[in-house]
Amino acid sequence: MREVEFPLCYDHALRAAVWGPMRSRAELLAEEAFAADGAPWDEAAARRVAEAFGLELTPAHWELIFLVRRFYEEYGFAPSMRPLVKYAGIHLGPEKGRSAYLLRLLPESPALLLARLAGLPRPRSCL
Repeated sequence: MREVEFPLCYDHALRAAVWGPMRSRAELLAEEAFAADGAPWDEAAARRVAEAFGLELTPAHWELIFLVRRFYEEYGFAPSMRPLVKYAGIHLGPEKGRSAYLLRLLPESPALLLARLAGLPRPRSCL
């Protein structure tokens, strides 16, 4: 059976920029399972993702990255926006537990970008 390549899309373009050239579907699925374990993640990987998005990581970003990783360890999935805001409010205080705060730091899609920065699988309800 012939190996089929995924069509080029935003996620794969980002992967190519951060982790190298396009790979087969089997390789990508293996990578997703590996990322779900949290094994290959380190701060250097987060910096590479941030660089691909043109972000400079500040202490506030790192606070949120580690918060999302803690959420994943606790619940077993990456949070979408609503649970992320609620969890941040509980653990970081009411000022940081607002969507406006997250959108100021990560303007496009805070939950999706934080999952990428933290080396976690895509949040369930993020497009």
